[in-house]
Amino acid sequence: MPRFPAFIALLVLLAGPAGAQETRDRPSGAAAFPDRPARILVGFAAGGTGDLIGRLVAEMVSPRFGQTVVVENRTGANGMIAAEATAHAAPDGYTVMMCPTGGMTVLPELPGNRLPVDVRTELAPIANVAFSSYGLVVGAKSPYRSVQDLLAAARARPGALSFASVGNGSVQHLAGERLKRAAGVDMLHVAYRGASLAVVDLIALRTDMMITNLGDVVRQVQDGALRLLAVGDDLGHPIFPDVPPISAAVPGFQVTSWLGICGPRGMPPEVTARWAEAILAGLAEEGVQKRLLDNGLRALPEGPDAFAARIARDRAIWGEVIRAAGIRAD
Repeated sequence: MPRFPAFIALLVLLAGPAGAQETRDRPSGAAAFPDRPARILVGFAAGGTGDLIGRLVAEMVSPRFGQTVVVENRTGANGMIAAEATAHAAPDGYTVMMCPTGGMTVLPELPGNRLPVDVRTELAPIANVAFSSYGLVVGAKSPYRSVQDLLAAARARPGALSFASVGNGSVQHLAGERLKRAAGVDMLHVAYRGASLAVVDLIALRTDMMITNLGDVVRQVQDGALRLLAVGDDLGHPIFPDVPPISAAVPGFQVTSWLGICGPRGMPPEVTARWAEAILAGLAEEGVQKRLLDNGLRALPEGPDAFAARIARDRAIWGEVIRAAGIRAD
């Protein structure tokens, strides 16, 4: 777990005398942050995972700030409405947003995407919060009992098997394309408008498999409607401890999605540090970790630098998949 005093001391050291002078000259009084309520913009509807993370962060941060932190849902355009509002807000730390994997790493890399904001240059990572495991699932009546079975069938009948996703350019789509490339198989992509429709056809064996957020299918797996062949990361999953990782069949294969907090570019370093310190301290609490686990998530405490490195790394991974598969925005 990060040592927050050391983290803040490092920021002060890096800022040096010039940074101290800038703080003294800043009329907004960043050193006194926060002295009024702040808000977290969430680009997705209330009740979803993104909304859960936004509200959890607000609950963790409010008592540590001594100020109210409210959540505002700005839905639409795959989260880009919230991203645009955040990017154009004053960089004073009073407006931040919940930033997801897709919006930060996939959408900017899709050719043909006309986004209202460049998340690469107009948003700044503050802290990562949680990640969700992915899983490779098939229908319960599917003949495939392991990833090896599935890939053997795909190699025997190139192009005959299919994989579902929740839409063109989604993380699920890119995960399927990445598996195809890593395993050297050819499968047909079938895009659906949402997880529920994809799951219905997967259960009915109209598609052969899907790599998706486990939160979308955990109930169907537990009820016996779907079979979980593997999980997407090497950490395993506490709900399914005996299920192997995909990497056991396809070495090096990893897929997860994360949700963090970002702000407008240009926030004072001490304000960014204050947000990060409060978030990471909250994530260290056992009750917070249990709440995340109860919702199919796990804590992923990362400060600004580690979070920025993760975003850059994942953007490079998904960008390579997009280019190799020739994927374009709808």
